[in-house]
Amino acid sequence: MATLDQLDRRELSARQGERLTALISRIYGRNAFYTRKLDEAGVRVDALRLPEDLSKLPITTKAELIADQAASPPWGSALTEPIEHYTRYCQTSATSGRPLRWIDTNESWQWMLDCWKTVYHAAGVHAGDRVFFPFSFGPFLGFWTGFEAGCQLGLHCVPGGGMSSQQRLAIIESIGVTVVCCTPTYALRLAEVAAAHGSGPALADSRVRLLIVAGEPGGNIPATRERIESLWGARVIDHHGATEVGPLSFECIEGPGFLHLNEAEYICEVLSPTSDAAVADGEKGELVVTNLGRTASPVIRYRTGDLVVRRMAACACGRTWARVEGGVLARVDDMVAIRGVNVYPASIESVVRRFADVGEFRSTVSWTGSMRALNLDIEALPGTADADGLAARVAHELRVALGLNVPVRLVEAGSLPRFEMKARRFTVEE
Repeated sequence: MATLDQLDRRELSARQGERLTALISRIYGRNAFYTRKLDEAGVRVDALRLPEDLSKLPITTKAELIADQAASPPWGSALTEPIEHYTRYCQTSATSGRPLRWIDTNESWQWMLDCWKTVYHAAGVHAGDRVFFPFSFGPFLGFWTGFEAGCQLGLHCVPGGGMSSQQRLAIIESIGVTVVCCTPTYALRLAEVAAAHGSGPALADSRVRLLIVAGEPGGNIPATRERIESLWGARVIDHHGATEVGPLSFECIEGPGFLHLNEAEYICEVLSPTSDAAVADGEKGELVVTNLGRTASPVIRYRTGDLVVRRMAACACGRTWARVEGGVLARVDDMVAIRGVNVYPASIESVVRRFADVGEFRSTVSWTGSMRALNLDIEALPGTADADGLAARVAHELRVALGLNVPVRLVEAGSLPRFEMKARRFTVEE
């Protein structure tokens, strides 16, 4: 009998339809937000045939959820259970505005832990691995679910909150950490600190064999990925999700450069960013997600803002779930038009990280008269042979890649901000 990740598309679709039917039956009349949306869309729940009628269900946006929480503070009305059943609180990082609060019952939280176990299995993480989590353990979902899922799997999970980078490096060395879970930015930051202090063995000589990265682009950007793997002497495994969605996708050992969508627990569509029309396999579109097991605080046909290219062909690992090529390529709301050219932060990073002598960088979009302009500050690593010429070389490659003349300025080493969680290297001045 085929496992859930090896079902053919017909069997998988039928199973998803059954799960979604059960979800809607459970939340209708109990979840005020979705009851209202379904009624306003004229959806007759008792007449739905799923998954065939999926497109009849209304789209959900983050703006709607934020507005709902503002109208019914603090939680909004998108809850299925009585408030006293909720035991976990998280919020988004609010990089694009007001934070979105999200709460879970024990049942919904366990569903997310089970999704994270899929991430570990695909990465080849197993009992006996010592997994280090060098993040703040604040209110952001971050790696909370990864930590608790690891404990349930019998992994030796080590929290790294409230520590300096040097202290975290010392733990990695002293207890023989084999897996590190962090953002791509912080993986590079730890390598920078290790090189600057030069105490103890090099990271590449540590026992770390895997870095599971999430929270921002980087793991899917070839130049960034290659730099992390070179500095650590370890394999990078990309993963992505969101506070309101859960742990959605993961990379397997056999298929680098692709993210599997966990279609056992999510229905994933790829739609045009400007309409509700589906795009063809292999075309870029916005990922729209329905989670099937987070019934206490679900999202149905939720526009994630993630731009992806979906491929339906099976992976060498044997999983039949759809994959997204190159991971999350960009965010819809990150795009800025510069003199008629659409620019995404990931496009800039993919160029800058090709230069091994660039330590840190920051992009700034500002107004020059009635037009926007893009500028880039970079730091050269200590010992760079031609630091003065580095800015010119970066500017040339940006011109080739983007078709824009981007002024690049070399700034003093250590003058740009460093980040532990999501980096904010792309600033737009209004």
